[in-house]
Amino acid sequence: MNDTTTIRLNKRMSELGICSRREADDWIAKGWVKVNGETAVLGKPVSPLDQIEVDALARGQQDKQVTILLHKPMGYVSGQAEDGHEPAINLIEARTHWRDDRSTTRFVPRQRMGLAPAGRLDIDSVGLLVLTQDGRVARQLIGENSGVEKEYLVRVQYGRLPAGEVQTDVQSLFPADKLALLCNGLSLDGQALKPAVVEWQNPEQLRFVLTEGKKRQIRRMCEQVGLTVVGLKRVRIGRVKLGQLPVGQWRYLGRDETFA
Repeated sequence: MNDTTTIRLNKRMSELGICSRREADDWIAKGWVKVNGETAVLGKPVSPLDQIEVDALARGQQDKQVTILLHKPMGYVSGQAEDGHEPAINLIEARTHWRDDRSTTRFVPRQRMGLAPAGRLDIDSVGLLVLTQDGRVARQLIGENSGVEKEYLVRVQYGRLPAGEVQTDVQSLFPADKLALLCNGLSLDGQALKPAVVEWQNPEQLRFVLTEGKKRQIRRMCEQVGLTVVGLKRVRIGRVKLGQLPVGQWRYLGRDETFA
């Protein structure tokens, strides 16, 4: 974006990391945003030279937003209910709040309003799922230019196995050149994947570190090299780890915690 290019104010505020586009529209409608000292209107075009000011009332509203870390169990979908399966947000209630959460924030049911997943986990995957009301967090994790690492532990089997048979040392059977392909060289949906870190955690389990999140990416990557995923768990997003958070329970993102 050069000095003469203009874009909508809400998009510019999102690009600057001030808030999400939805929040920007809400703030503009309430008269909380000024451009070059004048109260802005919805849809206003701005350039990089324009000065954007946000009222303290908007900042106060933003400070009340919560981000929740959930240890998603198998069988729950990340977003809206589908095919009869419950959405993960149904697990956010007082009885499932982890007792060892160090946050001083008190849970009230209205905190569930506006919570949305910032990244997804498949119904048959488990681990760290982020639900947030904060557009800044969502943009950081799933925005177009997001490069935040996501770490997964992935149990695999190699090749076709007789019914009931389980491999206990997949690492010794899996060719090194195919492991290299998982790290760099595969494509999905006609696009080359970004380089990844893929290494053996133990003889049955791989550790993946990705900086992108295509639909069912790890499972589809594994299929291309003859691996079958039999268990997938996300254990880290950026600097935030799943840690000891029990399955089906949740905690607040601490004020001292950041993903990047």
